Parts: sequence; C-alpha cells; structure tokens
Amino acid sequence: MIRTAILVDGGFYRKRASHLWGHESAEGRAGELEKYCWGHLKDRDKEDHRLYRIFYYDCKPIGRKSVYHPLTMRNVELDKSDTFAWTSKFLEELKRRRKFALRLGELSEWTYYNLKPEVTKKLMQGKVTLESLKEDDFMFVSTQKGVDMRIGLDIASLAYKKQIDQIILIAGDSDFVPAAKLARREGIDFILDPMWASIKDDLFEHIDGLKSSSFKKKRIDQMKS
Repeated sequence: MIRTAILVDGGFYRKRASHLWGHESAEGRAGELEKYCWGHLKDRDKEDHRLYRIFYYDCKPIGRKSVYHPLTMRNVELDKSDTFAWTSKFLEELKRRRKFALRLGELSEWTYYNLKPEVTKKLMQGKVTLESLKEDDFMFVSTQKGVDMRIGLDIASLAYKKQIDQIILIAGDSDFVPAAKLARREGIDFILDPMWASIKDDLFEHIDGLKSSSFKKKRIDQMKS
C-alpha cells in the first residue's frame, strides 16, 4: 500500500481552475477541487494507493479594510465585496470535507487594484481606451505571507516522520524545490501536478514525476485539439 499526501497551493489552483474551467460558485469549486485530488488516486497503476490527507494552503480574505479603486475613485470595503464572500464560503466548504486540512497564511496589508495584464496589453496596443475601461478590467492585488513556508514545513515533517510514501504537489512555481529535494533524499516519491501548465526544464531533475489529475482530462484534451 502506498500512502499518498496531496498538497495544494490554493492560490495557484484557484487561478488555474478559473482559466481552464471558468467561474464557479464557492461550493462548486470546492467540490471540483475534491474530485480533482481524488482523480490522482484512480487508475494510477496496479498498486494500492491510499489517501493520507489533502493539505490546502491559502490565505484568509482581508476584512475591515478599504482599498481605493482608481476607476470608480471610491474606496472599496473589502469585507463587503463579492470576492470576500466567495473566498470565505470556499474555505468553509473545504473545512467540512473529509480528509482536508487547511493551512492558512495571511495576506499582506499592502493591497491595491490594478489593471489586468491582458487589459494593459490592449490599452498599450490602442485596442481599448481609458474611457472604455470597466470595473471588471481591474483586479485586486495582494501578496501572500507564510504559504510557501507552510508547504515546505509540511513536506519536511511528512518526510522525516515517514507518515507517507508519496507526495503529490499541485503547484506551478519552483519555490518548492528545496523541500522536494529533502523529501526525495528521505525516500519519498515526489510528483508535481502543474495542471497542464508548462514548467521550467530544470525542475524535472528535482521531481520523480510530472502528472496532472485524470479529472476533467477529456475536457482539457478537447481544448487542445
């Protein structure tokens, strides 16, 4: 029996899932994430895989703070925004689901609204004008604190205590490399799931495998064709 722990970089998953499958309700996205994780344990090979736990890393939404919006020229009360309500509901949904363990960091107090990259590109190309900009063309920007540290600590703890045989990390950057190297030295099979996103070539030497979940794979294949 292979004991598998699945670690999810929440910020990466939410952004990537929205790009791949569009907007979802908080309940729908939580259910989708659960199925996505379980998809890793189906049809992997002839060996028996047992889920140890799903660790989800993210930040609580900022409340009781106002941020100036450059288009409307008004302060936005974050705890009254749709994003605050959605994120709060999403985290509550995950807490209720079996095998989920939430590891929550904090968002930096340095927050602001900025144009989305694709809108900035169109603006510079003259395809849109300042007068035609809408509220949806802006995005809320804030920096996570403590998330990468929590991922690294859990990888190290799981590896040293021999609680699992395999780690599947759903993430898209290279911040995990030192922790992955440590886990592999301890004999842990380390799999990276970038959700079909491309990764840097040099990352392959620090992982034991690259595999995205079989969940919704048919839809991804249709999008590529």
